Amino acid sequence: MVLQIAHTSDISRPLLTAARDLLDFVFEGEMTDDDWEHSLGGMHVIARCEELVIGHAALIQRRLMHRGAALRAGYVEGVGVHPDWQRRGIGGQMMDQLEQMIGAAYDLGALGASDDGVPFYEHRGWVKWLGPTSALTPEGIVPTPDEDGWIYVLPVSRRGSHNLDIHGELTCDWRGGDVW
Repeated sequence: MVLQIAHTSDISRPLLTAARDLLDFVFEGEMTDDDWEHSLGGMHVIARCEELVIGHAALIQRRLMHRGAALRAGYVEGVGVHPDWQRRGIGGQMMDQLEQMIGAAYDLGALGASDDGVPFYEHRGWVKWLGPTSALTPEGIVPTPDEDGWIYVLPVSRRGSHNLDIHGELTCDWRGGDVW
């Protein structure tokens, strides 16, 4: 198994298509075009066994607002490992790479966790956001109560991270589809 780490612009169209196909399979057809779009424009970690894509994780930049500050967040998207390859440390190796990038370049890490992902992220030190969530939309700040309890952050020792109050409001920037 090898990990390929590259920006979206440096990945061939066939390899991106294979990564998207993997996520469609892993998420049983629930991966929308918007979900895939959210994974583009940043860094990817793609796990391969020979030419077969067996894992994918992406890190994009987003702005999260908290306590009057616009924090630069490394936002994790599109994390999945083919079921035949799960429980072999591949997800952890991919997240190791993303977490290093977060620590080096961002005020904090953030992600929206699935039911299955919660134990994995908590074991890695990600912290559940306990306060209300919202999104900065064209209509202004709109609460996102369906996301409350599903957003996780990875504090890092950079500007803004030391002021996190996980019981406070966290507001994400606007995007199409699921805002978180």
